Amino acid sequence: MPIKNFKPTSPGIRFMTMPDFSEITKKKPEESLIKPLKKKSGRNFQGRITVRHRGGGARHMYRLIDWKRNKDGINAKVFSIEYDPNRSARIALLHYVDGEKRYILCPLGLCVGDKVISGESADIKPGNALKLKNIPQGTLLHNIEINPGRGAQLVRSAGGAAQLMAKEGKFAHIRLPSGEVRLINLNCKATIGQIGNIEYENISIGKAGRSRYLGRRPTVRGVATNPVDHPHGGGEARSTPGRPSCTPWGKATYGLKTRKKKPQDKMIIRGRKKK
Repeated sequence: MPIKNFKPTSPGIRFMTMPDFSEITKKKPEESLIKPLKKKSGRNFQGRITVRHRGGGARHMYRLIDWKRNKDGINAKVFSIEYDPNRSARIALLHYVDGEKRYILCPLGLCVGDKVISGESADIKPGNALKLKNIPQGTLLHNIEINPGRGAQLVRSAGGAAQLMAKEGKFAHIRLPSGEVRLINLNCKATIGQIGNIEYENISIGKAGRSRYLGRRPTVRGVATNPVDHPHGGGEARSTPGRPSCTPWGKATYGLKTRKKKPQDKMIIRGRKKK
């Protein structure tokens, strides 16, 4: 995916870059695989804002992605490569031989006309989905399940790839893109290959307006606010906070551990942060 630059005819596009969408083969999505997407603007079921700086954004429909890849043994042909506004990766529309249509994440190297399949008989090539017990060591993976049959939850963004390091007993050792090594049940499914659109990380937003298209509202520094809004606010001129960095509610932001221990933490062999 080449990145497109613009002539600096205005400050807004001077540093802006965009994908050229040369890999996209179909502009409109499959109507049977879309549904309306209601915006929540960071609010929970009570209507209270639990995630700040969300709201607005362009309207779009949600594409139904096949996370489970449970049509084992049935061949499918890649009909088109499409843009998905809900994620950084591209999606591929599959036409199965039995007439069903499904979307999957498009791996690197998958082209229109290629055939993919899931199940134990699948070859080790990009786009095919198998259980971890049937995949050789050293293979690059994406779209990985945590619990068998639940659907893929790991490695789903553009350019992402995990690696199957080893197999031990009932578990596989998977090295995730963050560097974390995790134990995952050998009966969990994963898709072969690296996710495409690998140049996504090099895209520059360029102007505030593009962030608003994505539903990201402005973030105001604490020292630029009034005392009623933030512990760092107030003062007659520019001034230091006079205390360590904190949230608007006074909790420390650097060094304070907020992650609670979870049952699945025992499956982590090596954490993503080096100690």
